[in-house]
Amino acid sequence: MTTGTTPPAASAPAATTGDKQFWWGTGRRKTAVARVRLKKGTGRIIVNKLEYEKYFDAVQDRLLVLSPLHTAKAVNRFDVFANCTGGGKTGQAGAIVLGVARAMLKADPSQEQVLRDAGFLTRDPRMKERKKYGRRGARRGFQFSKR
Repeated sequence: MTTGTTPPAASAPAATTGDKQFWWGTGRRKTAVARVRLKKGTGRIIVNKLEYEKYFDAVQDRLLVLSPLHTAKAVNRFDVFANCTGGGKTGQAGAIVLGVARAMLKADPSQEQVLRDAGFLTRDPRMKERKKYGRRGARRGFQFSKR
């Protein structure tokens, strides 16, 4: 046994490859999972190897992906690279939001309160309810006929 002070817990270091520095964040929403990398850059957002304007058809999903960057006033400071699987487009957009917020927190810890107040660091716990036996869906029963 050693006597002495224990070293302070170190936060996860950013992945470095050469002169590039990445910050990682994972986001989840319903059944969608997004693995997000942030890099200092000019504001490019790539989702599954496509520009986010081409990947997300709905304007609301595009705005949702940009919202944590706008809130932290970091739209043109970072490039975002996201890989999404599962769920639909809206769920994937929600997962990217959480992943971007978590990665920004690693890149700039001073933004935590701003991101938390806007609700970007909270995982949305709502999931689809499972179907029960003896019913048509999760809660809807079969049609009842008295006669």
